[in-house]
Amino acid sequence: MPSANKSAPQTATDRISSLRQMDARDLCLTTEASLTSLVEVMNQETILLRAGRYKEASELSPRKAEIAQTYVGLARAVQHEAERLKLQAPDALGSLQSGHEKLATQMAENLRVLATAKNVTENLLTDVATGLNTSRQPSTYGASGKMAAPQSPGANGIAVNRAL
Repeated sequence: MPSANKSAPQTATDRISSLRQMDARDLCLTTEASLTSLVEVMNQETILLRAGRYKEASELSPRKAEIAQTYVGLARAVQHEAERLKLQAPDALGSLQSGHEKLATQMAENLRVLATAKNVTENLLTDVATGLNTSRQPSTYGASGKMAAPQSPGANGIAVNRAL
């Protein structure tokens, strides 16, 4: 009869516990590989955003989220096992720490580009909404000497999702 544990989904605590039991060098190398993948996907996203290819950049989000989740779990295990890793795999731990600095740099650049893209998009949408509203305003006086009312309500504006 199969054990209930084999079919039960692993909890985050179980996953971290199993990661903490990994060989020191393997844990560092696995974490560094995950870190490298995360830096690469963020770099791809940044390049696409700079090129104005927003749809393609957004398609990287699920992959980026999955890699980030894996990396966070590994990073927690490394954090919990830091003393053991310093003793058993100091070179691999040093390389991992260097890679983490690259991630911090890439994240800062990625966030800067995302903020710029968001700002440009908001400004563009605001300009379009203002332009549509202005073009609907009457520009002539009626028989009473007052501005004529618009014939149709026209555009009422554009909604901007600021959740980005």
